Amino acid sequence: MAKSMRLDKLLGHCGWGTRRQLKELCKGGHVFVNGQCCRDSAAKVNPEGDQISVDGTTVVYEAFYYLMMNKPAGVLSATEDRCSRTVLDLLPQQYQGAGLFPVGRLDKDTTGLLLLTNDGVWAHRITAPKKHIDKIYIAEVDGSIPDDIDDVFQSGIVLADGLQCLPARARKIEEQTVEVTVQEGKFHQVKRMCAAVGLSVRALCRHTIGGLRLDETLRPGEFRPLKEEEREFPFMNK
Repeated sequence: MAKSMRLDKLLGHCGWGTRRQLKELCKGGHVFVNGQCCRDSAAKVNPEGDQISVDGTTVVYEAFYYLMMNKPAGVLSATEDRCSRTVLDLLPQQYQGAGLFPVGRLDKDTTGLLLLTNDGVWAHRITAPKKHIDKIYIAEVDGSIPDDIDDVFQSGIVLADGLQCLPARARKIEEQTVEVTVQEGKFHQVKRMCAAVGLSVRALCRHTIGGLRLDETLRPGEFRPLKEEEREFPFMNK
C-alpha cells in the first residue's frame, strides 16, 4: 500500500508550484481530492489511490522519472548554476519539483545522450565504474589518428597528470573522426585521452550508454521519457 504524503508535496513534485503558491491554490478552492474541494495544502493524500485535480486538470503522480535528453552545447550538466543554463532549465515546469538530476555529466561543450532521473539507485548502477557500462562517444579531432590508437587505449592509457585510465577502446571512422568507448567518466576524460595520443578534440558527442542509443529524432535540447523496457538498456552492453 502506498504511503500517504502531504498534498502540497505531491503537487510540488508534479510541478504545480512552490509550497507557498500551492497553499494559496488550495485556499482559493482550485484543488480537488476525490471530487471534493480541499483547501488544506497539508492534507494527507494517497498518491496512488486518490484522484487529485487542479482546476479540472487531473494530476498524474509518478514517483520516479527517467528521461533521455539530446544535450546541446553550452549547457551545464548540473541541477543549478548562478551563471549558466543547466539541463534542468530545458525541462518544462512539470519536472521542476521532482528532484531530477543528470546521471553522470557531459562537459559544457559536449553534446548527445544524457539521462536524467530522480532514482538514485538506478543512476548509481549506470555511473559506478565497477558496473562496466560502456559509454560511446564520437570525437571530431585535429591531428593524425594513430594506427595503434585502439591498442594504446585498451592497455589503459596514462594521462598527462599520471592518472591511469581503465582499458578503453577506439575505432577510426574517418580521417578526423574517432569513436571512443569508455567505462568511467573522469574529468574531461575522452578529451584528455585523445590529447595523450596527440589529438585535439574539436567536437564531442555521446551517442550510447550500454545498450541505450540516443533517439535520433530528438533535436538538441529536446528530451523524452524512457519507455519502461528502455530503463534496462543501459545495463546491456552491445
